[in-house]
Amino acid sequence: VREARVLGHYPWLLIPSGFIIISVLCFNFVGDALRDVSDPYSK
Repeated sequence: VREARVLGHYPWLLIPSGFIIISVLCFNFVGDALRDVSDPYSK
C-alpha cells in the first residue's frame, strides 16, 4: 500500500518512463516511414 502512494508524492518519477514511451513511438513511426519510402511495391 505504501508503494502505491509513491507516485502521489513523487510524480516526476513518471518522466523517464514517458520519455521511453515517446522514444519508442518515434522510432516506430520513423521505421514505418522509411519502409514506405524504400519499398515501392508495398501497396
